[in-house]
Amino acid sequence: MSKFTVAAIQAGSTLFDTEATLQQALAYIGEAAEQSASLVVLPEAYLGGYPKGLDFGITVGSRSSQGREEFQRYFDSAIAVPGPETDALAEAANTHGLTIVIGVIERDGGTLYCTSLFFTPEDGLAAKHRKLLPTAAERYLWGRGDGSTLETIETQLGTVGSAICWENYMPLLRQTMYSKGVDIWCAPTVDEREVWGSTMRHIALEGRCFVISANQYLQRRDLPDDVHPVQGEDRDTTLISGGSMIVSPLGRVLAGPKCDGAGLLLAEIDLDELAQAKFDFDAGGHYARPDVFTLLVDEEEKHTTYGL
Repeated sequence: MSKFTVAAIQAGSTLFDTEATLQQALAYIGEAAEQSASLVVLPEAYLGGYPKGLDFGITVGSRSSQGREEFQRYFDSAIAVPGPETDALAEAANTHGLTIVIGVIERDGGTLYCTSLFFTPEDGLAAKHRKLLPTAAERYLWGRGDGSTLETIETQLGTVGSAICWENYMPLLRQTMYSKGVDIWCAPTVDEREVWGSTMRHIALEGRCFVISANQYLQRRDLPDDVHPVQGEDRDTTLISGGSMIVSPLGRVLAGPKCDGAGLLLAEIDLDELAQAKFDFDAGGHYARPDVFTLLVDEEEKHTTYGL
């Protein structure tokens, strides 16, 4: 089909309560299906949580006992892939007949990863992408992904790929995804800045692809009372303010940015626009100039990707 509806789900995690967050995700996915969405994207670190404002007792050269205990809670909130949470999401994809891209904190051995998971109605858990480089203090919490999960998946809706938050600023990652023929670029994020929208429009225009950016909307009330974010203790304080959006292959904003709380963002897209957009620019095709430029990508799985 050429035309169908896509959705960005803008919502915050219930930190340290993965089951509650999963149930919220399933409710939003059901709501999106009721509004005829064929593909839904949920934010970065949605299952497992993005601990905005927490420092885990870290200073340079020192970690506190309290911080280690706080990390234990975070570690326990992460999910195994595959596991019961992915089974529930696979069932939702099948039941509602839609494709799901969701940001999770993945637990693998003693290491956590910031990961995007892909689910389709036919295959359930179809692929995963681990964030290549956690940003700034995220590196205290998460390991690094490798090239083996720079995947796109082929679906009935087209070729779907994902880049997580500031991966979207990595030019060589973007070119890698363009060379894989991505049609729908999913960008789970927690970047709430106004300039983020410029990045999403640039990627849509550069890649000649549809872009769906899903951000969290997180308030102090979504954190347990016994953790203390640097932003303060007022329960109405907004920690992550959203800004989810959907963009066309020529950079036109189809929906958003949504900055008024949690909820669904929906737009109808038309895949026929892809060829029209690539008529005069195709970063992975007639504008690639392989006679001048060569991009080498190591997609072999590595087993020592933890750390700075």
